[in-house]
Amino acid sequence: MTRRLRSFAPLLFGAALALSCGPLSGGATGTPPGANPTWGDRSKTSGCVASGGLQDPACTPGDIISTATKDQICQPGYSTSVRDVPDSEKQKVYAEYGITHHSTGEYEVDHLVSLELGGSNDISNLWPEAASPKPGFHEKDKVENYLHDQVCSGVVSLEDAQHEIATDWLDVYNTMAK
Repeated sequence: MTRRLRSFAPLLFGAALALSCGPLSGGATGTPPGANPTWGDRSKTSGCVASGGLQDPACTPGDIISTATKDQICQPGYSTSVRDVPDSEKQKVYAEYGITHHSTGEYEVDHLVSLELGGSNDISNLWPEAASPKPGFHEKDKVENYLHDQVCSGVVSLEDAQHEIATDWLDVYNTMAK
């Protein structure tokens, strides 16, 4: 069973408006043609607040490896080969979100756009995702696997999956075939 992806008309309108107002700086990995023009562009690096199971988009807008392709991400072992988030960067993510201490398993520093969808290890793509209340990071893992399967089976483009997970992974979770 497949599901229909949300319309990106508001996102595209916003992108067109932003482009008409002047050049964007682009993220650490660049902005691929037709992609989110704000990949990697953070407007805050402190006072970040996750809300309703979603990251603070001003701190964690998401970022991608612009050279990642469907063929690459669909190869077994791809995400392991690109995973590189040092503990010092994880601690910086916690600090930006005001988390000074936590129990093991309470949070995980998560990639907003998962590595298996071509996400970047840049801090603009990382946030401390809680395990609870549900849906939390365990449920987002299901969304990541679902979208990866959709991309690799050709049902959804890599770019659409990246937008879906970065824009509102909870919407995907609530509408995906269970």
